[in-house]
Amino acid sequence: MPPELTASLLLAELVRLAVRVLIILVLWWVLQRVTRLALARVQAWLLRRVDYARETSFEAQKRVETLVRLLRQSANVFLFVTLTLALLMQLGIQVGPILASAGIVGVAIGFGAQSLVRDILTGFFFVLENQVRVGDVVQINGTGGLVEAMTLRTLVLRDLSGVVHVFPNGNVNTLANMTRDWSGYVFDIGIAYKEDPDRAIALLKQVAAELRRDPQFGPKIIEDAEVFGVEKLDESAVIIRGRLKTRPILQWEVGREFLRRVKKAFDRENIEIPFSHRTLHLEPPLTAALLTRLSATDRAAGPLEQKR
Repeated sequence: MPPELTASLLLAELVRLAVRVLIILVLWWVLQRVTRLALARVQAWLLRRVDYARETSFEAQKRVETLVRLLRQSANVFLFVTLTLALLMQLGIQVGPILASAGIVGVAIGFGAQSLVRDILTGFFFVLENQVRVGDVVQINGTGGLVEAMTLRTLVLRDLSGVVHVFPNGNVNTLANMTRDWSGYVFDIGIAYKEDPDRAIALLKQVAAELRRDPQFGPKIIEDAEVFGVEKLDESAVIIRGRLKTRPILQWEVGREFLRRVKKAFDRENIEIPFSHRTLHLEPPLTAALLTRLSATDRAAGPLEQKR
């Protein structure tokens, strides 16, 4: 065969291969776009079907976004694997032995990577049972923070100092969600023993009622304040405990404003908020002995001070 014909056939084959690869890439891009649009429609459909009598729109949006994000990750992995196999087939590489080897390797990895399987199964149930979502504030194994990312394998938290904590789902032993459906701000207010606790409780309820009528903070509070009463008799204060119910993740903002108003109201009504201190009551003989010793100390120090 003449070299010119061979080069022409090789060039034609390369062109056909390039066209097939280009078609595969275009189809992959189209499938990605279709998948993205389909998931957006699924997200909108799920949000329309939310029962707002059971959860707020904010809660529903967090739950749906977490679910759609996980579906998007799974779809991207599936499309990438399909693209890789299709390109290998176009390059003349037999994918059958590769798939068989992958199956054997998968079985071997399954025995050796049981923790990975446990992480994925635990993450699946996290999503299925709606235990935690992106945007929640949680405590995992004693570490608290905001859930920034969530996959079928890991949970990513960022604490108040900005530190990022990554937890494999299978290693989550305790999970406390502080922003599920609603949040609570528990306050302990101390008053002096000379003050009337009933008067202080009435004033706390009044401050909480005024806060709920506030146009800025009122929409963030979902119920009237609960003032439980005297919680304990501390060393130097009578502790009154109560709780504010707020919308998720807003309890600290509302609580700070509530404490600010309580301080101003107590000052206005002359209700003392005590600070930690101790009072010593000395018996008369002991007081006299102590004064005598102090006087002797002063007389002994007098000449020395004059020499200086």
